[in-house]
Amino acid sequence: MSNIELLDSLKQQIIDELNCPLKDAATNIVFGKGNPDADIVFIGEAPGEQEDLQGIPFVGRAGKELDKLLNQIGLTLDDVYICNILKYRPPKNRDPSVDEIKSHTPYLIDQLKIIKPKIIATLGNYSTKFVLGGFSPDNMKTVNGISVLHGTKHDVSLDGISITVVPIYHPAAMLYNPRLRESFTQDFLVMANILGLTPKNSPQNALSNFM
Repeated sequence: MSNIELLDSLKQQIIDELNCPLKDAATNIVFGKGNPDADIVFIGEAPGEQEDLQGIPFVGRAGKELDKLLNQIGLTLDDVYICNILKYRPPKNRDPSVDEIKSHTPYLIDQLKIIKPKIIATLGNYSTKFVLGGFSPDNMKTVNGISVLHGTKHDVSLDGISITVVPIYHPAAMLYNPRLRESFTQDFLVMANILGLTPKNSPQNALSNFM
């Protein structure tokens, strides 16, 4: 089976078997989007209102900011895969609970095992703590927050696959705190360097495009 077929099967499995109150309150499952054979996967926290309505991750304001930065380092949705820790929206976009993370992340791990990315960009605290905690919700409290880890490089292993991890501020945080915009952009430049990509402009010009 192709990766797209395997991912479709996993999505249906979540719909059929996941027992979580978020599922009953949500409009749609928000599974993932992008290239199912991508070398780089972006992992966010949870769907927002627009994502829930459309069933697609990162289609709201934060998604538009993410698209800008992908374009800035020469990437498009054809080059990456994007998903979230949670597959259903928490009411009023509240933070995920420990139980919700525990019920959803086995499916996220299955997603990653299908795609087999070389690089994971974790967007925000929850995905960063989960991935750098050894893909275990029980270890999340032992991992530093995104304000400490953003823009750094880490190596993890999943099912024997070596993966490079780059924590990045969640684009939604930048919308609420414009002072994070420069850090968000610089984190993407770090990732571009790891990928061996050449940004379309110099770092200073790249920043000025988003001021």
